[in-house]
Amino acid sequence: QVQVVESGGGLVQPGGSLRLSCAASGFTLDYFDIGWFRQVPGKEREGVSFSSKDGNTYYADSVKGRFTISRDNAKNTVYLQMNSLKPEDTALYYCVTTGLNPSGSTWSRPVLYGVWGQGTQVTVSS
Repeated sequence: QVQVVESGGGLVQPGGSLRLSCAASGFTLDYFDIGWFRQVPGKEREGVSFSSKDGNTYYADSVKGRFTISRDNAKNTVYLQMNSLKPEDTALYYCVTTGLNPSGSTWSRPVLYGVWGQGTQVTVSS
């Protein structure tokens, strides 16, 4: 069964850091693209970051320079390092994967991803 499970969310003060993890099972991460989305109640899901199986990475403008996506294929795990967190980063963060090969211009479209985790809550507040 193809599955992704997120962890690492929590409460952090503005300016702080968190590292989210996404453990993949039922498939080999080396051969798949994987990304992170986030959602705030009442708003649409927003693409945060994307890592292609070919080594390309993309970020939403709102997180560029603060967030870094990385993958450890040996552990079948993807990470999202989040630094300089802001209150507007508060959201439920989802790990996603797809076999549809999103490009640099399409990676942030939620409809392209068929596998979603249950989400991990990130709250940035003093």
